[in-house]
Amino acid sequence: MTRSTTAPAAPSAHAAPATPQAAVPHTATEDAVAVFTGVLLISVGVAFFTSAGLLTGGTAGLAFLLHYATGIGFGKIFFVLNLPFYWLALRKLGREFTLKTFVAVLLLSVLTEWQAQFLQFSHLQPLYAAIAGGLITGTGFLVLFRHRCSLGGVGIAALYLQDRYGWRAGKVQMAVDCCIVLLALWTVEPVRVAWSIAGAVALNLVLAMNHRPGRYMAV
Repeated sequence: MTRSTTAPAAPSAHAAPATPQAAVPHTATEDAVAVFTGVLLISVGVAFFTSAGLLTGGTAGLAFLLHYATGIGFGKIFFVLNLPFYWLALRKLGREFTLKTFVAVLLLSVLTEWQAQFLQFSHLQPLYAAIAGGLITGTGFLVLFRHRCSLGGVGIAALYLQDRYGWRAGKVQMAVDCCIVLLALWTVEPVRVAWSIAGAVALNLVLAMNHRPGRYMAV
């Protein structure tokens, strides 16, 4: 009597793919630590830029340019420019995102006020400051973005466009930052603008390479 053996069936080429693992939401404690970490890194990057006399991009950079051109106070312009972005954040990205963004903005304001007591540079080469400051700041923004938070302004629009249309947040912010810094040619010497553009590229390359849809599951 022969004994037949049945080989296990080979997996079908048309078998349904395995269900991806569901994202595990961040806890409130993880969000709090991440917001502090991201903002602290950004404040260090800002110190590099300001100590070397470089410009910044985003809404703050645009507010500075309008302040120089019109004489209106920076704070007033910055507040007005951010209004539509916070409305967009509340309508499209949710109350939690908007609240975390307000907290991050407040924390950055406090850190930059106190930072001179803890961090000072006797000499800082502009190109080094642009690249190092851009990479540090970009890493800080990456931490915030991965915890559904930003520092308002262009960052909110970049995250919305990525969620809505799949445009990479880093590329959107890079394009806006470079345009704003180029506008500074009206008031700042070209060499300083060139270093500032290098900083904007370094910052946003971090986001473009690391903040892509589908690469990060946790929310």
